[in-house]
This record gives sequence, C-alpha cells and structure tokens, in this order.
Amino acid sequence: MSYRTYPKRTAAYALSAALAGSAVLMAAPAAHATVQNVNYQCKTPIGNKSAVSPIDMKSVRSGGGYKITMSFQKGVSSSPVELGKGAMNPSAVIRLGGVESGTLAVSGPANAAAIPANSPIRISDLSGTYTPKKSGKVTFTAGVLTIKALGTTTTCTPARTPDPSLELDVTAAGGSGGGSGSSGGGGPRSGSSGSGQLPQTGPQDSTVALGMLGGTVLLAGAGGALWLNRRHQGAAR
Repeated sequence: MSYRTYPKRTAAYALSAALAGSAVLMAAPAAHATVQNVNYQCKTPIGNKSAVSPIDMKSVRSGGGYKITMSFQKGVSSSPVELGKGAMNPSAVIRLGGVESGTLAVSGPANAAAIPANSPIRISDLSGTYTPKKSGKVTFTAGVLTIKALGTTTTCTPARTPDPSLELDVTAAGGSGGGSGSSGGGGPRSGSSGSGQLPQTGPQDSTVALGMLGGTVLLAGAGGALWLNRRHQGAAR
C-alpha cells in the first residue's frame, strides 16, 4: 500500500465509523409492545360467557399525538344467531398508566362478513388517537370491550387486570409534566413537535447528543487527515 493512498483510506474508515456509530445511538427504540393474553368475562343477552384473546397494541405518530391500534388475535363471545355483514359494531377502552391516568376510547369498523351462529366473534382492529398531556412513561392496558349487535349490547370485562400491552416514552406539547416501543413496543415512548417529529427527553437525549458529538469529532479527524495528505502531496511535487 502506497503512502499516498493510506491516509485517504484511513479517513474513509473514520467517516464510516462515525456515521455508523451515530446511527446506532439515534436508533434507540421509543416504544415497547408485548402481546398479552386477556381473559374476558362477557355479559351477553343470553347469559355469561368467557374467552381468552391475545391483545396486541401498536402506535404510530399522528400529528401532535399517536394513533393507537388494538388488535384481537382470537374471537371473543358468540351469538346464537348469524350476524349479517355490518351487524356488529365493536368499541373498547384502553386504560392509561404511568404518568397519565384515565382511559382512551378506541373503535373499529363493523364486521366485513357475516358471522355464523355460535362461532367466536372476531373483533376488527380498534383504534383511537392519544395526545400526551404529560411527559414521561405511559402504559396502555386492555380495558372493557363493548359489542353492539342486532339492538343488543354485550360487555366484556377482563377477569383480572392484565399487564400493559404497550409502553411509550412521550413528551407533552410544550414539554410540561415529568417523568419512556416495537411493535411494538417503541412504544408504543413518544411525543410531538410542529414538524411531526416528537422530541425525546431524558437519558436518551444525552446518549444521542454524545453520539452526535463523537461523530463530529471523528469527522473533524477525517477532514484533518485528508487536508494533511493533500498538503504532503503538494509539497512532494
């Protein structure tokens, strides 16, 4: 390897390392999702029924908040008669925890196909928009499910308090409050700014800042190596 090519390759390696290191640090997950088995106890017009369904939740940034989607991986309850297309309308509440309290209402479309009699009712994905009021870690846990069909209402309540299906690190508008998914999970650890990118607060910010500083130092070193190489070549001529 010649003397003239060595500094250039060294500078290129340093530049690649700087960019890769910064990318890894800035890619820290902002949400954490875990599928939870929820044991629903349902009160129906013809008596009590029970069913267990894995519940998954995901988050997607939407303006100044997040679109939270709740998915049922198995059917719950059933009907003694066939439910025709569009006859069943589901909705639910998601309980908020961590720095937030209260509930988030989610709903979904009516059934797209007929549901045979005495078969598990498969619930469509339910979604709603969550807007942070406080900054910090917020958890999302499955709450009461409501099924309306043929003029009747079925209410399904978790037999016990399940673990959260989603956890997000959020930043409230204006940075108020105190106190962090993949699919889930980051997730989902989130917040919002006018640009649609939600600012991060806390230790992750420090990590990202240090990563950017390290990248800047390495880039500066790479630039210096290139300048010295060019100067040496000019002097050799």
